[in-house]
Amino acid sequence: MKYIQMEYSGPLNGKAHIAGAKNSSLALLAAAALADDIVTLEGIPRIDDVRVIAAIGQDIGMDVNQEEGHIVMDPRWIHSAEIDPRKASSYRASYYFAGALLSKFGKVTIGYPGGDNFVARPIDQHLKVFQALGARVEIFNDYYTVEAAELRGADIYFDTITSGATINAMLAAVRAKGRTILRNAAVDPEVVDTAAFLNRLGARIYGAGTDSIRIEGVPYLNGGKHTVIPDRLIAGSFLMAAGVNGGEVTVTDVIPEHLGACLAKLEEIGMEVERGENYITAYGTGSIKATRVRTGMYPGFATDLQQPMTALLLQAKGKSIITDRVFPKRFAHVPQLRRLGAEIELRKESAFIRGGMPLRGGWAHATDVRAGTCLLLAGLAAEGSTYITGVEHIERGYEDVIGSFQAIGAKLSMRELDARELPGRMPVQR
Repeated sequence: MKYIQMEYSGPLNGKAHIAGAKNSSLALLAAAALADDIVTLEGIPRIDDVRVIAAIGQDIGMDVNQEEGHIVMDPRWIHSAEIDPRKASSYRASYYFAGALLSKFGKVTIGYPGGDNFVARPIDQHLKVFQALGARVEIFNDYYTVEAAELRGADIYFDTITSGATINAMLAAVRAKGRTILRNAAVDPEVVDTAAFLNRLGARIYGAGTDSIRIEGVPYLNGGKHTVIPDRLIAGSFLMAAGVNGGEVTVTDVIPEHLGACLAKLEEIGMEVERGENYITAYGTGSIKATRVRTGMYPGFATDLQQPMTALLLQAKGKSIITDRVFPKRFAHVPQLRRLGAEIELRKESAFIRGGMPLRGGWAHATDVRAGTCLLLAGLAAEGSTYITGVEHIERGYEDVIGSFQAIGAKLSMRELDARELPGRMPVQR
């Protein structure tokens, strides 16, 4: 079993290159199935989720070739719309294949989405979209089917703002007959990126980035080339690392406008932030202030950043409160932080953090990508050695987690734990 060993690292200094956005990449890879010719996607990160979605594409007949810096996909040979339920359940964004394949095949069979182990993600808004476009949905124990002889444009109002369902609706509506209007749509950069990709192939999507998106159906899509946007969530986490023990961290190849809420909060707690055209530098003074954070849909403070923010606020003297109403049960990292000496109390959808207390090394387990990032940041400040298991979750989001953190001065390494060793004992170095 793999684990990450960390040591107290002191002030961090260095640069981190930010790879393509995971959440956007997963949508783009599935969206490629809509095309009628070869698609090239540049900047796609080499992470586990991407490998799974590539395997699904190959299973259904898509030719997928991942080369240095880009992926070439040929959807002309897709022969099936039945997605292996086991692969579908291994990551969250598998539901995009339903939207991407429905117009071509008329029926899609797919397993329920899996991935992050912090809360079951409902797909009711996705199913609502398919039904509004004229499809029939059948629910089974470990899979569901979506079937439509013809998709027809519709006026759809989302009951709640959801990035995933907004993207899936665009995928399904692009080749539907007539006009589709999406109201109360998500405005996330990943939604805009997906729309830009589809429009590059010949789709007619208007208003992405606003809460009302209009899609005029087209009969076919061309091939083309597209570069994925950088990962704003990974970038935000590295900037937070500068505040843990002080230091200066620069993230490169980013879009600063995508991190507005995060940067404002870092400045609020006493960090300094310098914005360039495609870089951001965060300066940690070694002293940060307690605060209150409330997550929200973009452009609010991202739920994906509340976990690493928790680790940062452990260093702020006083009481901080983090409230997550987007995913109220996304606090599996809290018991793990307590194992390292953190004093955090949970009340419903809020974490009450008593900051300024010393952390001590120990064993902790990452239950999802962002929880893993949280534990990495906590391990930077903990006295002694910290050992993080659940590495497979971290690798779902990071192309090279060890190399990336070492580049900013963190002391960590990947190790192997012998199955005969007990979790409470120190591991044997190999």
